[in-house]
Amino acid sequence: MILLTRTQRTQLLANSRQSDVDHLPVVKFYNPLGAGVWLATELDEDGDIMFGLADIGYPELGSWCFSELEAIRLPFGMGIERDVLFTGLFPISVWAETARMAGSIRAAEQILSARFRSGAVWPLYPADTENRKA
Repeated sequence: MILLTRTQRTQLLANSRQSDVDHLPVVKFYNPLGAGVWLATELDEDGDIMFGLADIGYPELGSWCFSELEAIRLPFGMGIERDVLFTGLFPISVWAETARMAGSIRAAEQILSARFRSGAVWPLYPADTENRKA
């Protein structure tokens, strides 16, 4: 499987050139056999360092090496995969806060998907004091 399409790479590179923006995740990678989910929002100009939300036991914002993600070999000849149905509907800060509260990116995805389907997008939490429109 191709882990990163040309369109996704272009968007990730464009996002990295915009500072102080709460980007939507562009792509989701996951371990099909266990723990490990990564939501990427940016890609450095070198084409290898990604930024976003990673969860390999606890969700954290940070950077990781794309080539190392590609090189992971799992049992049965499998590797890390790209979620072809993923759509990053919320900014990465919302993903991070929800994942921390829920305990994982996978749990956060269920919460945020339900929130989106209900049409009640903002505010996500009562403590969310930013001026966001529904």
